[in-house]
Amino acid sequence: MSFTVEERGNANSLSYRLFFKNAEGKYISPFHDIPIYADESQSIFHMVVEVPRWTNAKMEIATKDILNPIKQDVKKGKLRYVANVFPHKGYIWNYGAIPQTWEDPAHKDGDTDCCGDNDPIDVCEIGSRVCTRGDVIKVKVLGILAMIDEGETDWKVIAINVEDPEAKDFNNISDVQRLKPGYLEATVDWFRRYKVPDGKPENRFAFNEEFKDKDFAIEVIKSTHNFWKALIGQQTKAGELNCKNTCVSSGDSPYCCSADEAKAAVGEVRFLSPPSNLQHSRSFNTGTHNL
Repeated sequence: MSFTVEERGNANSLSYRLFFKNAEGKYISPFHDIPIYADESQSIFHMVVEVPRWTNAKMEIATKDILNPIKQDVKKGKLRYVANVFPHKGYIWNYGAIPQTWEDPAHKDGDTDCCGDNDPIDVCEIGSRVCTRGDVIKVKVLGILAMIDEGETDWKVIAINVEDPEAKDFNNISDVQRLKPGYLEATVDWFRRYKVPDGKPENRFAFNEEFKDKDFAIEVIKSTHNFWKALIGQQTKAGELNCKNTCVSSGDSPYCCSADEAKAAVGEVRFLSPPSNLQHSRSFNTGTHNL
């Protein structure tokens, strides 16, 4: 299975969008249509890269927009960038999300005593390669951190790209502690303080800031996948989320997006000035679709 991406709008502007296509050239939603698993038997997951390491633009899957393209977050009409909080430069990992997961804002987690944040579950990929925005990679889960962000549960999965040259040496969170000393502490420090320059309080964490292991992380991911299945199956109210998809829902579902509707939605994203090779495609080979 492979995917390509198409940039529309103007970079570094409110118009910018990054849309996804499958191998047949059909527009898809990275939230709903890219399968959660690259290899379910080996617990290998897909990850959609939203923010490459060392960059500052707060890019994210647009969960409320049709086809859920990647766009830059906006606050008070201005594009959002994370500050460089000493000694860190931008995001300190490749940051993104696992598709077909959802942290249900109506579900209070038994461990954190807080409800979900209404987004796909976040991933911090710690491999050696700096990814590109929109990459779809296969990751091995190593552990998880339970961040509490303004009273909401906001899980942070720690993972490594299976194609990383060091991936064979990383099989659990203890390997990160042993082979990348200080990286987990830096991760807690980054998440604690990254909103402080915006005038917000420090974030806090469940489990006394402890990272839980691989098995715990996989169970959390599976639970968010079940929440997503309830969402896409119309068993849970979507609220402002846009659940339109082109591959998962059947034709009689209100969530089914036709090829014509998808093309029209993409076509509405206009360039504010003549593009300079802005539209391009990249391919990613991935695993099989397994719901």
